Amino acid sequence: MTAADQLAGLPVAAVTGGSGSIGRAICKALATAGFRVLVGYRSGTDRADAVVRSLPGAGHAALPMPVTDPPALLAAAAFVTAEHGRCDVLVNAAGVTRFVPHDDLDALDDALIEEILATNVHGAFAAVRALRPLLDRATLAGGGVVVNISSIAAVTGTGSNVIYCASKAALDTMTKSLARALAPQIRVLSVSPGLVDTEFVASLDEAWRDEQAARTPLGRLVTPAEVAAAVVAVVRDLPTTTGTIIAVDGGRQLG
Repeated sequence: MTAADQLAGLPVAAVTGGSGSIGRAICKALATAGFRVLVGYRSGTDRADAVVRSLPGAGHAALPMPVTDPPALLAAAAFVTAEHGRCDVLVNAAGVTRFVPHDDLDALDDALIEEILATNVHGAFAAVRALRPLLDRATLAGGGVVVNISSIAAVTGTGSNVIYCASKAALDTMTKSLARALAPQIRVLSVSPGLVDTEFVASLDEAWRDEQAARTPLGRLVTPAEVAAAVVAVVRDLPTTTGTIIAVDGGRQLG
């Protein structure tokens, strides 16, 4: 068997928001687990290319996947079909938010509301819809897999703003609905982190960050690598799990 044949035999994973802090960690973990990774991005071509260069293994590529542009997602799916002939895993890691005090309803303007819902909810659905024909044909144990990156804000109602919390609750409900609708060919799950210790969070007020960590039973924030490890686990090690919301939060919901 040639090297090209061996490469063609590797499963393919597409990650929307693949150049963000959590997305990068997910791409790395999937590449390490033996996947060819398509690093989905909206506009940051250079950042996506840098992620591709950093990944172990071969066959990885940057792929324009602006989740708020359904025709562009269909074009991405056509490219994946032509170039790879398969897509076994879709990780919806693209997301957007902004800190707005929950009691300041006027500051949560309509444009922000529409952007959050369009990206966090509609965007995830549109990506699944575009890649469904490929996911239907996946040959992984348990079939194709969709992993939605959610947040415990969906359950706690505390987070960066009211609509962000609502968007993640909608994403979790959609996860369950799609798991029922797409079975048995495709499994659909949510990985639901607490506050993740990204570069952005590290740049915020240190006292606030320490307070957030102290609120968790484990006494620390979740790392992007730990979120990524959960994604790999549900893809590779839990072939009979679907429609489930898996918390990765240090026990934050217990507080």
